[in-house]
Amino acid sequence: MTEETAARSTTTATGASPAPAPTSARSSAETEVTVVGAGPTGLLLAGDLAAVGVRVTVVERRAPERSNLTRAFGVHARTLELLDARDLADQLVAKGTPITGLRLFRRLSLDLSRLGSRFPYLLIAPQYEVERLLERRARAAGATFRYGTELRGLRQDAESVTAELRDEHGTDATLHSRYLVGTDGMRSAVRRSLGLPFPGVSAIRSILLADVRLSEEPESLLAVNGTGRAFAFIAPFGDGWYRVMGWRRDRTRPEDRPVELDEVREIAREALGTDYGMRDARWISRFHSDERQVPEYRRGRVFLAGDAAHVHSPAGGQGMNTGLQDAANLSWKLAAVLRDHAPDPEGLLDTYHSERHPVGALVVRSSGAIVRLAMAHTPLQRLSRALATSFLNAVRPAADRAMGMISGIGVSYEAPRGTHRLTGRRAPDLSLREGRLYELLRGGEFVLVAPDGADTAPPAAPGPVARAHWRDPNRTALLIRPDGYIAWARD
Repeated sequence: MTEETAARSTTTATGASPAPAPTSARSSAETEVTVVGAGPTGLLLAGDLAAVGVRVTVVERRAPERSNLTRAFGVHARTLELLDARDLADQLVAKGTPITGLRLFRRLSLDLSRLGSRFPYLLIAPQYEVERLLERRARAAGATFRYGTELRGLRQDAESVTAELRDEHGTDATLHSRYLVGTDGMRSAVRRSLGLPFPGVSAIRSILLADVRLSEEPESLLAVNGTGRAFAFIAPFGDGWYRVMGWRRDRTRPEDRPVELDEVREIAREALGTDYGMRDARWISRFHSDERQVPEYRRGRVFLAGDAAHVHSPAGGQGMNTGLQDAANLSWKLAAVLRDHAPDPEGLLDTYHSERHPVGALVVRSSGAIVRLAMAHTPLQRLSRALATSFLNAVRPAADRAMGMISGIGVSYEAPRGTHRLTGRRAPDLSLREGRLYELLRGGEFVLVAPDGADTAPPAAPGPVARAHWRDPNRTALLIRPDGYIAWARD
């Protein structure tokens, strides 16, 4: 099984905790897992843990009222599969706009309907809709929320983690837990408290985002192009509003400089040949894009996930999706350890870093490659882009592989040498006698898919196992993890 890795010694890290203000009241509380950050990553993690009876507390510095304006807006096929395993995908699909085809740089056409998934498309759905579904699920399962509360520091020992908190009224408190997970974004207070570096570069400056209405509908649902001097894309939210992102080489300006709609229109005309009659902007923002990754996703009893662990170019729309997949990987492992199901707790928890860190590195590289293709402006760079797009258009398996990696369904985890060829791969939504696989995964258990009459004896799983059977005469036995990856297989 992919969990069978050698346990390594765990270094205990101590975060610097500021001395509390002398006049502040103090309180103390206990939970099993503290999740710092109530974005999509933290909410999915909290919901997963609460759903299997783990006491979890979510700490969020923002007020509970959420803005309906957000940067993330695309949900990929693999993320929809994970939401399906939580009975949330169909609700989100009903609120979004599926896009089955992409046309990039006026040359490259990608047919997402070829994805081998129940969700063969990119769903345009704003982040706030994802957060609403995930928070509702987490609350219903019993997760505790502390909004308006920031992390001031943390310390840990061999048994627990203590979070130093301060609420919006200036009251200090300590929160003790078995484990703590930082899902608190690019400027993560958890990462800073651990003293972990966040190496990388600022890849693009002065990117513009805007939500607008259009007088003319784009000929493609997702309009994308780059000219070397500028790039832009436009995607529909499905409710009459469109998300626009744009950048122009000669318009690098400070992030705090105000943005006018005319600047967005100008970039769109440069990159796309038209601004489609942009009007009625409800939100315009300027930001920069970093490419960074923390070297360790785990330090003792503290973990990092989502933007706290990795940030990258928005090209490919992989940011929120990668964070949600981090959470799905970590949640069942924490639950297994907390419920004493894991024979090697430290080894199992170590696999979170060994499995997800390479995926984060891959996303940083692939999204960076896409945006550099869009920014190509020298003759050599443009030739390279033309050759790359022509190759992907002509060689269908290469295009399918690229779509699989961006959508997440092509991501696999490295398996121990000598294991079955399927070990570590994503399990598709198998049609079984007991129902669809991802419906069976909604219980948060492993699923053993066995042929009829076979003497199936998989290794002990670190958690409860539900049994299912093939509809057809398939002779392969599969043990599928709660996150939808194959832990063990035998023909």
